[in-house]
Amino acid sequence: MQEEENKIKEFEETEAVKETVESAVVDTDGEKPLDKNLKLMSPTRMVIRRFFRSKLSIVGLVMLISLIVFCWLGPVVYNRWSETETDSNGVLKYTWYTVSPDEGDIDEGEFYQFYQYIVTRKDVDTLAAPSADHLLGTDDKGMDIFTRLMYGGRLSLTISFLAVFLTSAFGIVMGGIAGYYGGIVDNIIMRLCDVLMCLPTLPLMLIIGTVLDSNGVDSKYYIYLLMGLLSLFSWPGMARLVRGQILFLREQEYMVAAEAMGYSTVRKIFKHLIPNILPQILVSMTLSLGSMILYESTLSYLNLGVKIPLASWGTMVEVISHDVNILKYNFNVWGPPGFCIIIAVLGFNFIGDGLRDALDPKQRR
Repeated sequence: MQEEENKIKEFEETEAVKETVESAVVDTDGEKPLDKNLKLMSPTRMVIRRFFRSKLSIVGLVMLISLIVFCWLGPVVYNRWSETETDSNGVLKYTWYTVSPDEGDIDEGEFYQFYQYIVTRKDVDTLAAPSADHLLGTDDKGMDIFTRLMYGGRLSLTISFLAVFLTSAFGIVMGGIAGYYGGIVDNIIMRLCDVLMCLPTLPLMLIIGTVLDSNGVDSKYYIYLLMGLLSLFSWPGMARLVRGQILFLREQEYMVAAEAMGYSTVRKIFKHLIPNILPQILVSMTLSLGSMILYESTLSYLNLGVKIPLASWGTMVEVISHDVNILKYNFNVWGPPGFCIIIAVLGFNFIGDGLRDALDPKQRR
């Protein structure tokens, strides 16, 4: 009898403890207890929830999606003009031509007949105002600005994504090797980073661009080669970030267990270490996208980026360096691409800030 009473008492105490634990569980915001029938959110859902609670994150996401839809789907809807097509339906011009014998062949007293005729032609429709034919007008070459804005956005965004991907890949590999091995390997890679970080990027790009231009590199591949070379000099920042995190993580218990299991170095770096610093990598990559767009725009503005007649946002703004009157009187030529650059940079920065806050475990918003 006493034994049965002890079992009943033990069961009641266990149930009381379970109820206490369940009532103590709170949601991610620490506001009120959760119903015991509800499941706790996974870390991924918590990150997504924090991200979409930030108004700036949503604004940045809307900016980026709008630009992508505009650049990639816009030409499907608005296909009246191609990227490099010029509008030759300009002002009708009349030219008078007079045909007469040379003055040295005219003899005194003789009669010569002079012929006169008119040639009519239409000039290229340059710097046209916005109209039904050209929603944003035409540039100084007679090309439709609205069409070039969409194709230029494709090129600018694609180049930025590729450059950031290459930079991050170099940085992750080099930083992972330096942080894992340490010692002389770490010293060599970090000194290489110091040297690359001391190089002036913009003057170096000017020199490389001039060399590529003098060697007659095809304009279709010119900017890709230039941004690829830029990636080779821009990875030290990512490498330092990865190295610092791996120096801390390689001493954790799960790394000791991986060492005891006999896993290869590549698996330990890319299977166990890199995934644990992926949030910091994503934030850094997102913030770098805005910088790459500005790099491309700057190089194109200095006539070292995308070559005309191909379009990019930087090339479209570069026209004001040739003619000050365009800067004064033709806002429709350089204003829209400049506005798109601002939207893209702000959008990427807003998304990067939102990811940084959402991935921070100390945030309780």
